[in-house]
Amino acid sequence: MTTRRRSGRTTRGRVLHWIAVHTTAVAAALFFLLPFVFVFLTSVMSDEQAMSGELWPRGWHWSNYEAVFDAPGFLDWWRNSLIYAGLGTLFAVCSSLPVAYALAKFRFRGRRPAVLLVVATMMLPPQVVVVPMYLVWAQQLHLSGSLWPLIVPLAFGDAYSIFLLRQFLLTIPREYLESAKVDGCGELRTLTRIVVPMAKPGIAAVALFQFFFCWNDYFGPQIYAAQNPGAWTLSYGLESFKSAHGVNWNLTMAATALVMAPVVLVFFFAQKAFVEGVTLTGVKG
Repeated sequence: MTTRRRSGRTTRGRVLHWIAVHTTAVAAALFFLLPFVFVFLTSVMSDEQAMSGELWPRGWHWSNYEAVFDAPGFLDWWRNSLIYAGLGTLFAVCSSLPVAYALAKFRFRGRRPAVLLVVATMMLPPQVVVVPMYLVWAQQLHLSGSLWPLIVPLAFGDAYSIFLLRQFLLTIPREYLESAKVDGCGELRTLTRIVVPMAKPGIAAVALFQFFFCWNDYFGPQIYAAQNPGAWTLSYGLESFKSAHGVNWNLTMAATALVMAPVVLVFFFAQKAFVEGVTLTGVKG
């Protein structure tokens, strides 16, 4: 009887623990989900209802999204954001991966100071160097009014991407690389044929981080593209859209939902690789 009672108490304790954990998780999920629900519901309201205190739309006005797309410049902002985020992600990954591979697998004098330099670069706020960088791009290269001052530097590596990729590459056993070299592979071929396929989760995590940063970047376009509306991105153009439709909260929320949608969709479909890559980057130091 005593054994049965203990077993019953143990089972009851596990059930209560399962309920407590999942209830907390559901409550936390709802807490983070409610702002997105509010934005979506407001985006399909009429002009009058959006200004009221009602939370549920009386009618579903999908034409609000059509009005946002018809707004002057919105499609150009969308295109510019895709160019900035796409090229920026591609350049950052392609340029950071060889550097991370060298810092993780090569043995050379000064490797540790180089790693420390990368980490120190991550701690440097972009506002510190914005004035000299702007003078170079605007006065010397005459590229102000475009997004190229934000895209081109990513072709020379990104400190945060290098650090994350290096941490992930440290988890790859050196025996795989030595076997490839025994088979006649050089360093470049080892990187492309052996390291890249094994580092896909880490590369995916870095690519997502970089895509999110570029897509949401407001400071950079404000500095370099503010004087040219044709080069605005969604994050910067949304401020202008909000100023022009300040009383039309339904249209503002519809535009906000369209800005958030690509980021949410990308993370939803790539969350497994993202979580795996972020988790494994901290295995070794």
